[in-house]
Amino acid sequence: MREFTTHAPAVPEAAGGLADSLYDTAERAPELVQLSWRAEDGRWQDVTAREFRNQVLALAKGLLTHGVRYGDRVALMSRTRYEWTLFDYALWSIGAITVPVYPTAAAEQVRWILAETQAVACLVEDEDAAMTVGAVCDALPDLAGIWQLDRDCVAAITEDGRGVPDALVHRQRLGVAAQNIATVVYTSGTTGRPKGCLITHANLAAEADALLAGWGDVLRDTGGDQPATLLFLPLAHVYGRAVQIAAIRGGFRIGHIPEVSTDALLPALASFRPSFLHAVPYVFEKIFQQARRAADDAGRGELFEQARQVAVEWAAAREQKAFGRGPGPGAALRLRHLAYERTVYPKLRAVLGGRVRSVMCGGSTLRRELGLFFTGAGLRLYEGYGLTETTAAITANPAGRQKLGTVGQPVPGASVAIADDGEVWVSGGSVFGGYLNHPRCTAESLVDGWFATGDLGRLDDDGYLTITGRKKDLIVTSSGKNLAPTALEERVEANVLVSQCLVVGDDRPYVAALITLDPAALAHWLKTHGREQADPWTVLADEELHVEVQRAVAAANTAVSRAESIRAFRLLPREFSQEQGLLTPSLKLRRAAIAEYYAADIEELYLP
Repeated sequence: MREFTTHAPAVPEAAGGLADSLYDTAERAPELVQLSWRAEDGRWQDVTAREFRNQVLALAKGLLTHGVRYGDRVALMSRTRYEWTLFDYALWSIGAITVPVYPTAAAEQVRWILAETQAVACLVEDEDAAMTVGAVCDALPDLAGIWQLDRDCVAAITEDGRGVPDALVHRQRLGVAAQNIATVVYTSGTTGRPKGCLITHANLAAEADALLAGWGDVLRDTGGDQPATLLFLPLAHVYGRAVQIAAIRGGFRIGHIPEVSTDALLPALASFRPSFLHAVPYVFEKIFQQARRAADDAGRGELFEQARQVAVEWAAAREQKAFGRGPGPGAALRLRHLAYERTVYPKLRAVLGGRVRSVMCGGSTLRRELGLFFTGAGLRLYEGYGLTETTAAITANPAGRQKLGTVGQPVPGASVAIADDGEVWVSGGSVFGGYLNHPRCTAESLVDGWFATGDLGRLDDDGYLTITGRKKDLIVTSSGKNLAPTALEERVEANVLVSQCLVVGDDRPYVAALITLDPAALAHWLKTHGREQADPWTVLADEELHVEVQRAVAAANTAVSRAESIRAFRLLPREFSQEQGLLTPSLKLRRAAIAEYYAADIEELYLP
């Protein structure tokens, strides 16, 4: 097994609970703006460290009057919003344990999570979520309360705690040790029923402090303004929680927005104007595609494509220079890049609010070409890798030495190794302590201080990790050929028309694929091909459209052997969705569910 240990200094081990940093900051810098929430008129309302501490303390006292005690588990079932952060810190202030639940979860998923964690209460956002929880209440004997945000439960609970002395909260807070469980976060469940990961205060502190130690200086490079980030990652996912905690501990300002659709996100970015972002590749794909379509509609498609190519070449040349493998951009390329820096790239950055300098990207693989484009357009982009079990990022591209297309090196205090079968193993302070009620799975996954991730990968000579697939996703054709489908799928998805690609071929004579199309891209394609009046989904048999998708498949096939190449594909009339049960809440493919749902379509791919 080959090991690579980061050269960055290890993060000091945290003491006490996560809420302590909030109270410390309120004493040290009471007027520091820590959070902002968006009022109904769209304006952002700032909350200072002292105001936030007071709100957290008041809510914590109210929670005590509602019977929440040290060690109790409370579920949070809401989209990303200010109140989630408020409840997180109020519950941690009294030593309670938070249990995130996706607001899109089905009743059976909610029943399973709340029953297994023995949750004593559940915070929901609206009436629909309350009804979902209410429908399974009979199977939840421990559940004593359902609190509803759109019925102003925060004010009601706070009012109930008015007579509770502050000292009672502080006594419980100071009794929280770093090794106490802070939260039980459930895995995405791509291969079966989700499992609850037991994540401690120390795990979350180690993750947040590693991000601040490795990239804090980069994030603070704002030209003198306070660093600020707009949080649109779901707080039900461990990545969003890690960003929240790092911002609180680092003295950064956080704004919340509950939706990631471009219609909701872009206006929020324009008004909040963050200095850095954490996002998943999906967001950058959508922004890029929208920018390209806008350029086409304005008759500037060729100019945009030239600017894109220059950005990619410029960023690639700079990367080669950083690793001592080239002289950097030549004079001609520098001049072309400067020309587009005056005309094209500022408009792209303006879409993100105009102040964003750094972006950290994780959750799935970012296409190298896309990463190079955004880097060349003036954003410092750092791709990373992690899982729920590692409390988000365990590797990331280091500041000043990004190698796009990889997920970087271990974060401060972490180590990475590749097992003999290609599996990625990791260790460090952010690695969880085990699965709730699953001792056998815990013993199989945690071995001698290492966590076996289930992902396949490779380390290059510089110690940068590239993820190549999942062990459980390996396809074995009837001829005995093994292949990891993820890389092939991502290459097909690089085409602007393609939304999703699922490669199939287990026990089959060759590899095939199910492909969905992006509705907005398809509508744009129809318009540019003079067919804007056609129903987008009635043209799936269109020969010209098939030729376009075939080009995407052929381009992907150039990176693999013939035995691994996609020999047939089928266009589907709709995208895979969570509503169908075909995507996890973090938008990962549920492969087995898709194969079952489209079994007839897969069979037709192999008809003689």
